[in-house]
Amino acid sequence: MNCWGQPDFCPEVDKTDMDLDAVTKQSVLHAKPDGLILQYGTAGFRTKAEHLDHVMFRMGLLAVLRSKQTKSTIGVMVTASHNPEEDNGVKLVDPLGEMLAASWEEHATCLANAEEQHLPRVLVDISEKAAVDLHQDAFVVIGRDTRPSSERLSQSVIDGVTVLGGQFYDYGLLTTPQLHYMVFCRNSNGQYGKATVEGYYQKLSSAFVELTKQAFCRGDDHRTLKVDCANGIGALKLAEMKHYFSPGLSVQLFNDGTKGKLNHLCGADFVKSHQKPPQGIEMRANERCCSFDGDADRIVYYYHDADGQFHLIDGDKIATLISSFLKELLLEIGDGLSLGVVQTAYANGSSTRYLEEVMKVPVYCTKTGVKHLHHKAQEFDIGVYFEANGHGTVLFSKAAETKIKQLAKESEDEKRKAAKMLENIIDLFNQTIGDAISDMLVIEAILALKGLTVQQWDALYTDLPNRQLKVKVADRQVISTTDAERQVVKPPGLQEAINDLVKKYRLSRAFVRPSGTEDIVRVYAEADSQENTDSLAYEVSLAVFQLAGGIGERPQRGF
Repeated sequence: MNCWGQPDFCPEVDKTDMDLDAVTKQSVLHAKPDGLILQYGTAGFRTKAEHLDHVMFRMGLLAVLRSKQTKSTIGVMVTASHNPEEDNGVKLVDPLGEMLAASWEEHATCLANAEEQHLPRVLVDISEKAAVDLHQDAFVVIGRDTRPSSERLSQSVIDGVTVLGGQFYDYGLLTTPQLHYMVFCRNSNGQYGKATVEGYYQKLSSAFVELTKQAFCRGDDHRTLKVDCANGIGALKLAEMKHYFSPGLSVQLFNDGTKGKLNHLCGADFVKSHQKPPQGIEMRANERCCSFDGDADRIVYYYHDADGQFHLIDGDKIATLISSFLKELLLEIGDGLSLGVVQTAYANGSSTRYLEEVMKVPVYCTKTGVKHLHHKAQEFDIGVYFEANGHGTVLFSKAAETKIKQLAKESEDEKRKAAKMLENIIDLFNQTIGDAISDMLVIEAILALKGLTVQQWDALYTDLPNRQLKVKVADRQVISTTDAERQVVKPPGLQEAINDLVKKYRLSRAFVRPSGTEDIVRVYAEADSQENTDSLAYEVSLAVFQLAGGIGERPQRGF
């Protein structure tokens, strides 16, 4: 049986609305490797580039069906983000620039994994299950990153689109957020902006210049920023865009793709994971630096202090800076708009305490994964979410946008000024997805307006030491969690053991959660010192090993 519950033969299907013979002939040119099974998740499909030709062709097919069903433009982005250069991947973009709907993730997985002889049946099943009007026109836009394999794989997507009669526009080289922007612009009849690269540059840069006008008039001398572009697409696009910022912001590009491999010893994921600066960037004491990831949808900041110590400013501190500034502006306009910050259990406890106790900003916790954060953030007039890895954005409800724009036109001086700043921030944020370029511009604007150095930003609060470990288990499904993955429901006794261990240390907490893809359990611990944190992480790992069917070597102190 295949994943659609069909027997391992292909019965006759109605061919009147799709040219399934043409699909079958074209599919042979994009043959699926035997035995390869892939899963569409939050990041789409990702694996070695040589295994993806059939997936790209089939995602072209799926994009046409999704476009017909939604009567909207759909996006297809060829990228593997922060993965190594030899990998690649693909993700679909829904009409409002958001991630693909969960029900269509299932369709994507089934279509990608169908054997050649079952492909026509699966296409028909998707169109029937999703009530696709096959007579509807379809339009698909395509973007790709700078990987050597991306141009060829983009052509496979185009083959899939055209064989089902879909129309397409190939934007070529784009950051992932730029493709999301293009899709939203096209489906909003231009109200969100012009669906061109130039339109993207103009929208963000004009909002940045307007927002920072007052700060740069004061002659601020801290506005040089060094950017590690991970040898990726962000370097090309930031190079095209940076002249728009002058003279307010001077951006110096490093790891710009002229030498070095994509994401190799550089980029936001490397900096966050290794807690050290990337190769290929020159850092002097107290200089502000940041890193993008390979497709420019993540950003982290960092600097060296006068003693040469490295300081990372991750997504938690980015969320804190932005939400604190928004809170000040909302108090100024005094219109009762709700503000919420959304985190996962991995957010540092110090950031949560600072937001709740000092800034009086409500904080909510969701399960790990951007789609959970994004969904929760939509519940507020203004929702801020950033993962610790630097992926995040700010969402403004339609009602909040309307109210803010009204106040920017009609209010008294101070209230109007604050509302105008909020209006510029709305235009700066790519509200469809995390965008390293727009996030960078918002951060730079806030630092300039507040007169903050990178050290002062870092000093808002001190991160608690933390440690993440993995424990191999026979079956990850023996663990289930609740309360946004912070509490274990089963196996019995594990949560009680964790509670007892946490009580031994000051300012401590710990949680465990099963991996979504392999038989390991992830352990997170934090406490008042690194020594206590490491002890707690070890003890919790040992409890997992003993109570949740650990296999292989027992956890050891010192890791």
